[in-house]
Amino acid sequence: MVAAYQPVDQLVPLARAAEEHGFRAFSLADHVIDLEEVATPYPYTPDGKRRWEPDVDWPDPWVTVGALAQVTTRLQFFTSIYVSAMRNPYVVAKAVGTAAALSGGRVALGIGVGWCREEFDLLEQDFTTRGRRTDEGLALMRELWKPGWTEFEGEFYSCDRLVMRPHPPAPIPVWVGGLSDIALRRAARNDGWVGDMATVDEAVEVAQRLRRLREEQGRGDVPFEVAPALTDALTPDDFARASEGGVTLCMTMPWMYYCRQDAPLEAKLEGIARFREDVIDKL
Repeated sequence: MVAAYQPVDQLVPLARAAEEHGFRAFSLADHVIDLEEVATPYPYTPDGKRRWEPDVDWPDPWVTVGALAQVTTRLQFFTSIYVSAMRNPYVVAKAVGTAAALSGGRVALGIGVGWCREEFDLLEQDFTTRGRRTDEGLALMRELWKPGWTEFEGEFYSCDRLVMRPHPPAPIPVWVGGLSDIALRRAARNDGWVGDMATVDEAVEVAQRLRRLREEQGRGDVPFEVAPALTDALTPDDFARASEGGVTLCMTMPWMYYCRQDAPLEAKLEGIARFREDVIDKL
């Protein structure tokens, strides 16, 4: 279930309802700030304008996971999408690793290289090297999450022997967002892909491409998540067709099948329950 654009005071009841009604996971979005004016076009709309209004809450996802993990026992959490290259990788590793420890390992890091140059500039991170720094930062974080001492030598990040605790209880899956060839290849090297809005046919096409890329890398038999937001999946048959085509997880705001995106909390909770009856229970 997607928690993007939701008021922060609704996140706890939405997470509780998601777990109660059989949802597998809860996704959290990420922006540090929202600038009033940006020259960088938003890449996922035809006109380059952002999808959200300036009054949208953007809570820190890892602080949020720490809170929501305490009111759930089964629900998984992932970011859609966290821009790790806007931050120092040691700080990211500490936040994600702590969230994994607090949640009992119910965390996946969904990352992307980012699109907003102005936000990178504000956080004093180089926009032009974000792809290479994302890859190297992931390699460093995987080392930091392992028990024991860590040493690392890279183009951008290096460290002498050190230890970072608490350790995650299990390896943290990394899911990668993006639609470019580079992004899909990065996803295939990791543990999953987080998509944008797509039709079932478009999502299945990407899933098949990712499968081919993973087979080329000799990773065809390794578990892999494909998690788009399906725009035309309305019935259980639609979701089943997506699953048969390689989609493993569908991001959705289930109340939007029955009411507005900005509906009151009570209507959202009713929509979650109805979606379970209309879709989940029939799959």
